Formats: sequence, structure tokens, C-alpha cells
Amino acid sequence: MQNSSFSILITTKNRKEDLIFTLGKIQYLLDKENVNCIICDDGSTDGTASYIQDNFPKIQLITNSESKGLIYSRNRLLNLVTSEFAISIDDDAHFITQNPFEIILKAFDENPKTGLFSFRIFWGLQEPETYHSDKNSYRMKSFVGCGHVWRMSAWRDIPDYPAWFVFYGEEDFASYQLFKKKWEIYYLPDVLVNHRVDVKSRKKNADYSLRLQRSLRAGWYLYFLFYPIKLIPKKIAYSIWIQLKLKVFKGDFKALKAILLAILNLFFSIPKIIKNKNRLSIQEFNAYQKLEETKIYWKPGDK
Repeated sequence: MQNSSFSILITTKNRKEDLIFTLGKIQYLLDKENVNCIICDDGSTDGTASYIQDNFPKIQLITNSESKGLIYSRNRLLNLVTSEFAISIDDDAHFITQNPFEIILKAFDENPKTGLFSFRIFWGLQEPETYHSDKNSYRMKSFVGCGHVWRMSAWRDIPDYPAWFVFYGEEDFASYQLFKKKWEIYYLPDVLVNHRVDVKSRKKNADYSLRLQRSLRAGWYLYFLFYPIKLIPKKIAYSIWIQLKLKVFKGDFKALKAILLAILNLFFSIPKIIKNKNRLSIQEFNAYQKLEETKIYWKPGDK
């Protein structure tokens, strides 16, 4: 595997059926000689690890004896990569584009300063009826965790993802670090991925409050790690006000719980923030803000 051009990285936890579906969809890619697939099973209790060992012996499987979180697991995977490029997809995501490797190689060859490409992602339980997009590749601020590809020399040029975030925020953390190191991030619409998630139903899930808490605190961690100090108070205040206005004042008291716990998390994370801060200068911050917003969701008809 030392000479493989691509590694496909997948983190999973207690979603065996989703993972099996994904592996079935990308089997034709795994069969290629220049591809290594590494899966991190983050403490699953549904038999995921034994199923992979029995049915996919060519896949390199690593396990966490107990759950360590998505970001910790992604760090483990990336630090095992020996190929030039590493594709990261979620266990509930698969390629719709049939020749992604050729497209990715061409894109990296034409963009030597690009450290990472973020794919075009359709969020839905079923594949879209049409796959066409007229959009060209363009530089963005950040990328989407469920479908992207690293130039591994860029990954090794920055710190690992912040495992203490646990969930959410690692993409923006890496994006700021890449920006400081003069690496670029591009949207690559020629590679389409189906992320099999019903976004609208997430608010009804039992973990809605926990997800919101982690999302808020990750955003606040990033402010304190990377923003010029004078901009932080206004950003924090505005963030809290928006959550109160759009959710709490409309009766969403799960959101209030999430806000209060996120504030507590921020307070206890001050030592880690001080240790890991890498602030942008005002000039760097202004240049970063001029970049295109991250393209997270794609739907047919988008231009």
C-alpha cells in the first residue's frame, strides 16, 4: 500500500447498515490497485468491526475500544495515510460521480497551491434525479467534512484536528491553519457525493440539543483561537442574540439549554484555547473574509 495514490477514509459508529450500503456503492473504487481504504470504528456495539473483518479483508480496520469522538477518529485515520491523497467520506455518503479519481488528480495537478478540494454534496435519502451542474471550481473559506480530499503534504503542514472539539468545527479549524500556511481550499463540483441524511428531520432527533451545544461552542472556540481579539466580543454577543431571537424566544427551550452548556464549555476550555491559538492579523482576517462562503448544500438547479 505504500505506493497507493489514494486512501479512502471512513469513520463509523453503530451505523453498520449505512456503512455496508456505502461500501457496496464504492466497491468498484476499492477494487482499484492504487487505492487503500481505512475505516475507524469508534467504539461500535452493533458488530461493525467483526462484519468488516469477515467481509472486507482488504480494508484496513482500526478500532477505538470506547468512543473517542469523530474528530479524534479522523486524526487517527489521517495519520495512518501513506498515499499522496486522502479522500474522507462519511459512513452514510457515497460517490455519484463514476470517475472521481481522474477528476481529482487533474484538479490537483492544475492547482499546485490547493491543499484540499471539497466535493459537491447532495443531502437526501435518495440520489437526485439530475446530476448536472454548470458551476466551475472556485476558492472557498472552508470545506465540508462528509466529502473532501486532502493533499497529504498540506495536512502534514498544519496541526491535527482539535480532538477536544469532539464534534463540529474541525473543518474550519483546519481551514484557518491552511490559510496561515498559504494553502488554498477549492470547491470541486465535478465530483458529486450523496450524503444520505434527511436534514429537516434532525431537529426532531433526540440529540438535537447536544448537536446545537457542540455547534455553538465550536464556533466560539474558533473565534477565540483565530479571530483578532478586538472582534471577538461582538461576534460572541451576536451569536448568542441570534440563537435567543430565532429559537429561545419562540419557545425552543432545548436551545436555551444548549446555549448555557456551550458557555460553560467555553469557560472550561480556556487553557486549551490559550495553548492552541493562532490568530489572524487584521489584514489576514480581511483577506479571509473576502473568500467565497463554503458550499455545503447542493440541489438540482443550483447555478
